[in-house]
Amino acid sequence: MRKVPLLMIGMLVGASAATLVSQTQLLSGTSAVAASAETYRHLSLFGDIFEKVRTGYVEQPEEAKLVEAAINGMLTSLDPHSSYLDPKSFRDMNVQTRGEFGGLGIEVTMEDGLVKVVTPIDETPAAKAGVLPNDLITHIDGEQVQGMTLNQAVDLMRGPVHSEVTLHIRRGGAVEPLEVKIVRDVIRVRAVRARVEDDVAYLRLTTFNEQTFPNLRSSIQQMKAEIGPDRLKGYVIDLRNNAGGLLEQAISVSDAFLERGEIVSTRGRDARDTQRRSATPGDLADGKPIVVLVNGGSASASEIVAGALQDHERATILGTRSFGKGSVQTIIPLGGNGALRLTTARYYTPSGTSIQAKGIVPDKVVEQRIPDDLLGRDQTQGEAGLRGHLAGEDEEAGGSSAYVPTDPTEDLQLIAALQLLRGQLIDVANPAEADTDERLPVPN
Repeated sequence: MRKVPLLMIGMLVGASAATLVSQTQLLSGTSAVAASAETYRHLSLFGDIFEKVRTGYVEQPEEAKLVEAAINGMLTSLDPHSSYLDPKSFRDMNVQTRGEFGGLGIEVTMEDGLVKVVTPIDETPAAKAGVLPNDLITHIDGEQVQGMTLNQAVDLMRGPVHSEVTLHIRRGGAVEPLEVKIVRDVIRVRAVRARVEDDVAYLRLTTFNEQTFPNLRSSIQQMKAEIGPDRLKGYVIDLRNNAGGLLEQAISVSDAFLERGEIVSTRGRDARDTQRRSATPGDLADGKPIVVLVNGGSASASEIVAGALQDHERATILGTRSFGKGSVQTIIPLGGNGALRLTTARYYTPSGTSIQAKGIVPDKVVEQRIPDDLLGRDQTQGEAGLRGHLAGEDEEAGGSSAYVPTDPTEDLQLIAALQLLRGQLIDVANPAEADTDERLPVPN
């Protein structure tokens, strides 16, 4: 996911021995020199191994692929979100953040050597084909995913528009893998979907791309006019299964509902790299109550928004615990050689809380009723369940549901949000059958 760069890192390749010596001499203290010498010894070891593979492997390897594999190995050993983007992947990522790209329409990560679906994007070929959060993709067009890098697997799933791809999916406790055929299409991501729920404005944010804040602003203006300022009870901001996106957009969306105060801080390894972002005057909702919906598929930028509005008591957070991705990835262009996606900081909510591997805990926990055929398959272990994840300051293992019914009349979290905004009594265990004659205070 592309974030606003927090720092730029350069790399000198093939430096002369004299240069290396001079750099070493600049280090202070014997221990620093010893550590530097150890680093160069390991680099020399890598060079020896590379040369032996290049000259002695049973078949002639492609040297560029050997180097790329070594780079990917180094980065994936850090955490699940750091990676190398070859030039094509870098171009594709830039296109995707603008909100239109070719493919299947799924957010993915790597887990135990397989591609794991974080969430399908609404109204895309993958969503229409029935792909679900937490599905594990084992084969792509008959090719085994085990042994591939994430970028290689993603490249296989991409292809010409209207061409077909076959995925073999392992889902939950099912014994036999599912075979899913999907026709690729141009993915036009509608960042915001809005509709009027009688006297409540409902806004579903599906991703944080360059269109998100402009779409949000225009949708709010339209619904204000349609409902009328006197009838409008408040807003539901639905961030469920929103896997994140651009940091700047998360800040803009948070700022849309806050008059003042910190939105988020990012803290790198060096305390001097700490950055704080604050709200500016102006509330698009005119102070009307807000309920934010989150679940196990709400990650990264979604958690920044939920955390900021929760800490400032501007919204009531409702649903299940979010994913817990509390790290910032900086995209560092490498000239014509693609880019480096590197985890450079953790982000913190205004109260100074890190949600890394913990997630946002809702003010009101409301579980969905899970259909029998999905029981045990809708749970996500979140960031804490990813192998090699960045350690959290206050980790909490355990799953959280990512299921959202397609029928709004069966969506218990949405029903509870509407009840809360209308001042009706919420039966958290069974909001669909709550006594609507009793009243609750309207949330701030």
